[in-house]
Amino acid sequence: MKKTLRFALASAALALTGTLAAAGPLDKTECIAPAKPGGGFDLTCKLAQAALMEGKYISDPMRVSYMPGGIGAVAYNAIVAQRPGESNTIVAYSGGSLLNLAQGKFGRYSEADVRWLAAIGTDYGAVIVAENSPIKSIADLVAAIKANPGKVVFGAGGSVGSQDWMKAALTARASGLDPKAMRFVAFEGGGEALTALQGGHVQVYSGDASEAEEQIKAGAKIRVLAVMADKRLEGSMAQVPTMKELGYDVQWPIIRGFYMGPKVSDADFRVWSDTFAKMMATPQYDKLRAERGLFKFALTGPELDAFIKERMAVYRKLAADFGLRVAQ
Repeated sequence: MKKTLRFALASAALALTGTLAAAGPLDKTECIAPAKPGGGFDLTCKLAQAALMEGKYISDPMRVSYMPGGIGAVAYNAIVAQRPGESNTIVAYSGGSLLNLAQGKFGRYSEADVRWLAAIGTDYGAVIVAENSPIKSIADLVAAIKANPGKVVFGAGGSVGSQDWMKAALTARASGLDPKAMRFVAFEGGGEALTALQGGHVQVYSGDASEAEEQIKAGAKIRVLAVMADKRLEGSMAQVPTMKELGYDVQWPIIRGFYMGPKVSDADFRVWSDTFAKMMATPQYDKLRAERGLFKFALTGPELDAFIKERMAVYRKLAADFGLRVAQ
């Protein structure tokens, strides 16, 4: 009886050891969206969730969790300071995250304090109004601001200096208007801003094209006046003019991707990096990316690190041009 019991316990221990040994960075995965549901970070996590599962790179669905605060600052600080070694956790970022880092909005941490995993696609800025808005074009918008700058309120995912603010400020500058005379209301991400837009609390939202497209598909009563791309977008946005063709030299590409904690091991990080590189090279991934309004832009490894460094230099210069704080 004792021998049988010892054998059973030994077998259980062996099975448990085998289970633990099999656990890796792609088990029980989590994607943190650093905002409330409904915005670009949510879209980014949902794309990874679908692509990893459909491509059978993970066996259990990836959990998407939300960590709003400071347009990414809370999540960034949490990963660096409290969860630096979590090998199964990835965090969504965008060009706006990099812009905030360039201005020191993530506290004492810089772009050197995380491991940049992947760029999974690019989006473009968009000027968005409510479906029933009397503002029917960019010309209408510029005329309304010139007539009464205080009456046209811009909603932005973030405060002065954020990506959404910068898109509006560039639009104002290209129109010969003073960005500092414009009224802004800051929201914790695009989902909140779009809700406020439909409720009539703000008149314009300088958001993202893919975000707007997803919300329109979901029934949002909004209209896109223009996109900040170098050429017209495809699909349902094909009829929307670019700012450039309307006579305003404003372009704003928005990189989307993921980073990981600074203490994730090289081996685990390589598993993730290799998985993303393999996944993003497939037609299935291209289809999922396009369905979410994102355009092809796939980087991992040293190429991504070099790109992050280049964009940070651009954003630091842009912040300086608008008289904003620049983090060194």
